[in-house]
Amino acid sequence: QVQLAESGGGLVQAGGSLRLSCAASGRTFSRYGMGWFRQAPGKEREFAAAISRSGTNTYYADSVKGRFTISRANAKNTVYLQMNSLKPEDTAVYYCAATPQDGGTSYATGPSLYSYWGQGTQVTVSS
Repeated sequence: QVQLAESGGGLVQAGGSLRLSCAASGRTFSRYGMGWFRQAPGKEREFAAAISRSGTNTYYADSVKGRFTISRANAKNTVYLQMNSLKPEDTAVYYCAATPQDGGTSYATGPSLYSYWGQGTQVTVSS
């Protein structure tokens, strides 16, 4: 069982930056691939970024590639999402998720792969 808690969301102007954090409970964090997803009002939950257990491999949605960076600190049981050059269309609730798969590649984009989810943190980007 893994419990996840996101933090770091907020209101930011377009072009600004935010860093999201996701803290995981338990001593087995390094056994899980991690992902970030987001859901805007009235839209389906969509994949943003994924990282493998060791942090060696990462994968991004085209919509965030070059602007967002996913990373993890296994010693701190934490995964991060650094978001730069934010746009109004990035406005959404952001969720972190854990999968027992290694992750961090193109196959790690489907929500059904992930077994554990956080409660989400709101990110609002004003124009």
